[in-house]
Amino acid sequence: MAHLLNAESLTVAHAARTLLDGVGLGLDDGDRVGVVGRNGDGKSTLLRLLARRQEPDAGRVTHARDLRLGLLSQDDDLDDRHDVRRAVLGETPDHVWAADPVVRDVVTGLLGGLDAAGVGGLTAPVGTLSGGQRRRVALAALLTVGHDLLLLDEPTNHLDVEGVDWLATHLRSRWPSGRGGLVVVTHDRWFLDAVCTRVWEVHDGMVEGYDGGYAAYVLTRAERARTAAVTEARRANLLRKELAWLRRGAPARTSKPRFRLDAAARLVADEPPPRDSLALERMATARLGKDVLDLEDVRYEVGPATARIPILDGVTWRLGPGDRVGVVGVNGSGKTTLLRLLLGELEPTAGRVRRGLTVRSAMLSQDVAELDEVAELRVQDAVERVAGVVRVGGRELGAGQLLERLGFRRERLQTVVADLSGGERRRLQLLRLLMGEPNVVLLDEPTNDLDTETLAAVEDAFDGWPGTLVVVSHDRYLLERVCDRLFALPGDGTIRDLPGGVDEYLRLRRSLSGAPRGGDVTTAGGRGATAPGRAEDGAEGRHGASGPEPVATGPSAGAVRAARKELTRLERRIARAVDEEQRLHAELAARATDHEAVLALDARLREVVGERSALEEEWLVLAELTG
Repeated sequence: MAHLLNAESLTVAHAARTLLDGVGLGLDDGDRVGVVGRNGDGKSTLLRLLARRQEPDAGRVTHARDLRLGLLSQDDDLDDRHDVRRAVLGETPDHVWAADPVVRDVVTGLLGGLDAAGVGGLTAPVGTLSGGQRRRVALAALLTVGHDLLLLDEPTNHLDVEGVDWLATHLRSRWPSGRGGLVVVTHDRWFLDAVCTRVWEVHDGMVEGYDGGYAAYVLTRAERARTAAVTEARRANLLRKELAWLRRGAPARTSKPRFRLDAAARLVADEPPPRDSLALERMATARLGKDVLDLEDVRYEVGPATARIPILDGVTWRLGPGDRVGVVGVNGSGKTTLLRLLLGELEPTAGRVRRGLTVRSAMLSQDVAELDEVAELRVQDAVERVAGVVRVGGRELGAGQLLERLGFRRERLQTVVADLSGGERRRLQLLRLLMGEPNVVLLDEPTNDLDTETLAAVEDAFDGWPGTLVVVSHDRYLLERVCDRLFALPGDGTIRDLPGGVDEYLRLRRSLSGAPRGGDVTTAGGRGATAPGRAEDGAEGRHGASGPEPVATGPSAGAVRAARKELTRLERRIARAVDEEQRLHAELAARATDHEAVLALDARLREVVGERSALEEEWLVLAELTG
């Protein structure tokens, strides 16, 4: 196996802080490495060092001879005067690049949506593109070149669910087995599991390596933390025994034992604290009645009066108390518009939005514009403006305590809000939002700028949250972790239920390619929905889309009996699959230190989860048939 690069004793300091301290790393052909860590801990710096785009304060990086290395940084270097075709393909003739299956796949997968977005496709000037479109062009320009090693810094930023799925598939199939190298900095945990076979965690000036994807990393890190805690407990116990012996009797009055006593006492007092843990406290929530938010035959249009375009077209959608709903969709399909309609910031062109009397809603926007009004305040003052003290778990916590639990170091509490990084701004606003005790929370792309540890803290906070939650995100891991139901805005003016999750959404998008717009309506939150122009009959609506219904006489009695028998058989198989999942989870926890066993068990768990999902989809179809 060929060696691609080697890093020796890398040290980098920024201001008074050491980002990397004597780090040594190596990369071989076939390595697929994901880099995780808190914002500001040096992940992007590490990539620049490995690419030799930045010189370390100490140490060196060596590359294999003739290594072809490509780096995707967070800031592109595209020339605004070029069109997309030249930025990606240079002067390569059409018949040449179109004959290369890899290049053709990249152009179709990343740039195919530019035509649909109405910006001119490959002929669009780069200077007219949005930030997300520029990101796709920069990524496409890198992937069309035959590199031996790719270093990607947040490649999933600005990509929707389809784009992330395409990129994962492309990177898995890019090189033959055991060839090529990949190092990717990302906070997308589904992407880490789908693509990477190793994880590097950057923290406290070091880089720790873990075998496996994100799931294996979490398990191994938890086991390391448990082992370290046991070791530290034993060390502290020995010190306590030594101190107890030194304090007994005459020996404690002599100078040498006294020196030993003082030294041991200092050792105990100087015990290093464990690594900071992030926690977002579960705060009080205002009581929520049974009526929450309802869209009733809503139509919303954008554009000039002479050419209005419907974003939502005759949609009826209902949210009940405690619903935890995820929303996915293509860029421009109306996800943010939907949230603003629910919040009351926008009024529909037709139809109406009903809000319960007890609803107290709050929204975390993509650009955290809510912080503009406190931009000149210090961080702690911005929190205290919402509430100085909050009661959590039977005791009162001040603003400073809450901020420290969410990863703000004590010295950062007096930082001006305008000087915070993107990740810090999102953490701050999320804390301020929850301190207002809302019972309906709308999150618009909450994973933007948040690292994996902060995401885990956010997910833990919402695990037991009793209110209604609506999450718009392209992060599959987050959606599957915190949401009970998933809905799609496929770009045709409808909202559709997705019992099969993101995989069903991807299938739906493929089936809708070129399909005409319709008035499909879906259920939400288990409360049912009705199609435009049809009255509710009090029964729960069926899950899934309900478009124009063909005239049919209905299934025969024999077919219904057969379907019911099949339903019973499927229910038994689903129950067995659930039991198998629980057994595998327990075995994974018990064998967390055995990497090979973890990988095998994780592969089996994925198979079982996929089988259960397929069985449940089949069950839903038969359940509709039998009524």
